[in-house]
Amino acid sequence: MAVKIVRQPKKIALIGAPSSAAAFSLGSEKAPAALRAAGLVDRLQTAGYEVIDHGDCAPRLFADDEDHRRARNLSEIVAGLNDLKLRAELAVKSGALVLVLGGDCAQAIGLLAAARRYYHHLNLLWVDRDGDLNTPASTPSGRIDGMVVAHILGKGAPELVRFWGEPPLVREPDVTLFGLERLDPPEQEYLAKSAMRHSYAGDIQLQGGTRAAQEA
Repeated sequence: MAVKIVRQPKKIALIGAPSSAAAFSLGSEKAPAALRAAGLVDRLQTAGYEVIDHGDCAPRLFADDEDHRRARNLSEIVAGLNDLKLRAELAVKSGALVLVLGGDCAQAIGLLAAARRYYHHLNLLWVDRDGDLNTPASTPSGRIDGMVVAHILGKGAPELVRFWGEPPLVREPDVTLFGLERLDPPEQEYLAKSAMRHSYAGDIQLQGGTRAAQEA
């Protein structure tokens, strides 16, 4: 049975996902706590939003994981995504704007999977200096942080590609990469053949941020 979601534009559902498991070093798992300590909730409330706090997922920490050099910390990442997905599904169903305070880029997979439970079609604006288009076959580091968009598009480690049962999470024509600065050769080759739209940081600076953002 389809679920009708009533959008609540003045409500924000807040979730913390303190993870560095997909990252390149420890530290990014501290981001949710740091943002909370800096007064994020108070500032959102002052701006006129009602904030519903769904708490923090269990921390998932960086490790070198030399036993899985092509896709490091994969089991820990998947465990964290399952935790986030359950919380995010409740948040999406409420109709509020869902705001995830993540540590690493992989958390986007959990949020998108939660949204896909209720929405058949998603668009993705990916703001990052890196393309994140590597896969375990092409990665120079083995860090999932550099492969997230590829997995959203249905390419890469089966555990992440199948995290959503009907990959891709988002179709290539519905993805825009915004602010690109660095691409590895396999990523350049992928992007040259892809239907994804993309904007390089240098072009955005020449064009002006406002205009570039409006076009994106």
